[in-house]
Amino acid sequence: MRRMGDVLAGIHAAWEFESDALVIRFERGIRTPKLYQVLRERRVPYEALASVTLTPGKRNTVVLHAVPRPGADPLMEAAAGQLKESCDPYRLVLPADRETLAEYYRDELRALLPPEPGAAGAAGHGGSAPYDGRDALDGPDRGGALDVPGDPYGGVAPAERFLVAPPSGPLSFKAYDGKASFDGSAEVAFRWFWTGASSEKWKAGDQTFSVRDLCGIEWRSPDVFDGHLRLLSRDGGPRPSQPDHDPASVVFGLGYGLVHESLPFAAAVLAAIRASDRAPVPVGSRTPGAVAERIRHLGELHRAGLVTDEEFSTKKAELLAEL
Repeated sequence: MRRMGDVLAGIHAAWEFESDALVIRFERGIRTPKLYQVLRERRVPYEALASVTLTPGKRNTVVLHAVPRPGADPLMEAAAGQLKESCDPYRLVLPADRETLAEYYRDELRALLPPEPGAAGAAGHGGSAPYDGRDALDGPDRGGALDVPGDPYGGVAPAERFLVAPPSGPLSFKAYDGKASFDGSAEVAFRWFWTGASSEKWKAGDQTFSVRDLCGIEWRSPDVFDGHLRLLSRDGGPRPSQPDHDPASVVFGLGYGLVHESLPFAAAVLAAIRASDRAPVPVGSRTPGAVAERIRHLGELHRAGLVTDEEFSTKKAELLAEL
């Protein structure tokens, strides 16, 4: 940027341009998407961006879109393309009469992005042919100011690690069948609601998962029929096909697990999983307190006749072996 610290204010958000990063600050007004209000602020290093585009928006607006590199932002990785445009934190909507100013910042920001591969470089994300996102392509009736659709990643290689910090919260939320909580670094817990949890989940008992035992997450937006958050185990063992029957999942619906609650949570867990991949593995992945709680719940199920003597003895031995 020619002048570091410049601020470009749009609808519901503002972009500030620092020497090494784009800082996105979100408004907290009543009409601001709730996801923006939860995120508050995001600092995006320029190396975390693949391209910048300027396209026509709705109702006499233009949209400046900073496209993150694949694998650079845990929030966008967890979302897996399921966010509505109105909730995309990398889109800045501006009145159409500010198009010239938006074009200037688009060009300035493009100049700060990492070099793109040449014609013989790697193929773009998803197998698409490379697209030179820095070339200003002509838009309809705009004199060449706006971009036309193409590969938004511009042939930029996926990031080897997360370059954008995960959201700071929330670290707990209510799903339809239970409450999910995360300590921020090591453990995720599911506590079932008797009004929503399936018999399979009640029989399995409340769950506590060590981040080190997980290889990823699967988030399905609550805006679809089968919305859920599923934790993926490293052991790769068989699991129920339906999240409603899987003790490693919580399901959404009827106003539970909303995007602004469950997606930042999922992103924080995903970031912790990736961080654990790079850290040394300590002896004993389960805390004694978590194991004791599981055994206590198992005992309650045994006394209630929901598990047999054999099932109780086998499961208790498995839990003790985790210490």
